[in-house]
Amino acid sequence: MMRIDDGLQPDGLLPKIKRLWDASAEKLDSIEKACPPGSPSPVFTVDGRYTARGWTEWTQGFQYGSTLLHFDATGERRFLDLGRELTVQVMASHVSHIGVHDHGFNNVSTYGNLWRLTREGRIDDGDLNFYELALKITGAVQAARWRDTADGTGYIYSFNGPQSLFVDTIRSCRALAVSHQLGHVLMGERDERISLLDRLAQHATSTARWNVFYGEGRDTYDVRGRTAHESIFNVNDGSYRCPSTQQGYSPFSTWTRGLAWAMLGFPEQLEWLDTIEDAPDGLADTMLKAAMATCDFYIAHTPADGIPYWDTGAPGLMHLGDYLDRPADPYNAHEPVDSSAAAIGAQGLLRLGRYLTGRGRAEEGRRYWQAGLTVCHTLFGDPYLSTDARHQGLILHSVYHRPNGWDHVPTGQRVPNGESSMWGDYHARELALYVQRVARDEPYYTFFGGAS
Repeated sequence: MMRIDDGLQPDGLLPKIKRLWDASAEKLDSIEKACPPGSPSPVFTVDGRYTARGWTEWTQGFQYGSTLLHFDATGERRFLDLGRELTVQVMASHVSHIGVHDHGFNNVSTYGNLWRLTREGRIDDGDLNFYELALKITGAVQAARWRDTADGTGYIYSFNGPQSLFVDTIRSCRALAVSHQLGHVLMGERDERISLLDRLAQHATSTARWNVFYGEGRDTYDVRGRTAHESIFNVNDGSYRCPSTQQGYSPFSTWTRGLAWAMLGFPEQLEWLDTIEDAPDGLADTMLKAAMATCDFYIAHTPADGIPYWDTGAPGLMHLGDYLDRPADPYNAHEPVDSSAAAIGAQGLLRLGRYLTGRGRAEEGRRYWQAGLTVCHTLFGDPYLSTDARHQGLILHSVYHRPNGWDHVPTGQRVPNGESSMWGDYHARELALYVQRVARDEPYYTFFGGAS
C-alpha cells in the first residue's frame, strides 16, 4: 500500500512544479504546431508524438484547456490568447454534441476555465456572457442523455448507449453543476422544466450505488472502495443487471483510471454543494461515503510511491511479487502502470482531505491530504515528468486502452511505457495548479469559479 509521507508540504513541491511548468511550455508549443485546428484531436503519444485515435472526440478540451491552465499558473499571456482563440474556433460543436457523456471534460476545461478566470478577475475580455451561454447549453445537453431506472432515479448514459452508466461521468457532471449555478434548466416536452441539479443528484446517487462497492456483501467481489467501470441496465424496465468494463481487465477487478474519476468527481461535487442553498437532502452523505471508500481503496491497492498499475486485477501482477510494498515499476515486463490515474486521483485525495478538515475531521483529512501530496511528489519527478523537448507528452507512463492494445510498446519492452495521454497531461497541470495555489496562499482552485 501507499507509504504516506506525513512530512510533505505544498511549498516544498514548488521547485518540482516550476520544473513542470517549464517543460509544459515546450510541449504545448510543439503540439500546437503538429496538431492545428481541423486535424484529428490528439489522444496519446507514440514514440513521443501525439496521435489521434477515433472513438469519440473527448480529448480536445484537454488540449486547449491545458493552455489556459498554463496561463493561469505562469501568467504567460500568449497561452491565454491561444486557448481562447482555439476554444472559440473549435469547441462549439462540443457544446451541442448529443452523442457523448464528456461535456464536463471538453467544455468545462475550455469555456469553464475562461469563465472562471474572468470571475477571478484574471482576464476581462468582454466575453463573459459568451462563456456562460456555452456552459449553460453544455450542461443541458449532457443532462438530456437520460435513462430512468427501476428504482425511480436515473443516470446520464455513456456513448455506449442507454444501457450504460460509466463511472467516468461523475467527474464530467461538473457541466451540469455550472449550468445549474448559472440558473439554467433543461427544457423538455410540453415545456417541462427539468432541474439540472436533480439530474446531477440522481446520476451521482446511481453512480455511488452501482459503480462503487462498499464491502457490504453485494456480490462475491464486493471489496470496499473498488469501482466498476460500467454498470449495465435493462433498457426495457430500467433494472440493474451487472457490472461491466470497456477499458479495465474485468468487471470484477478495478480499472484504476475509473477509480480515479470517482475519487476526484465526488469530492469536487461536495465542494460545490457547499456553495448552493438547494442541495438535496442526503446527497452530500452519499457522495462522501463514495469518496472516502474509493480514496481508501486507492491508498490500500497502490504501490508505495502512489502510482497505480492500470488495473488491480491485471493477470500479470502475480509475476511481480509483493508489488504494493515497493515503488511502481513502469518498465516491468508484465503489466503497465497508469500515471494518468495518479494525476487524477491525487487531486481527489487533496480535495477530500481539505473537505474533511473543514468539517472538524482533521485527522482523517490530513491522511488524505498527505496521501495526495505523496502522489504529487512522485508524479512531478523522475521517471514520470518528461523534460525531453523531443517528447510532446508531459507525464510519462500513461495507458489508454490496454484490452484493445492501443498503447505503444517500445522496442525491447513487453508492456506499454514511456508515453503520455492528453487527459493525463491536462490533469497533471490541473493538479500542479491546485498545489501551487495552496502553497502560495492564492485563491482556492475550483471548477465552479470561486473559492470555497
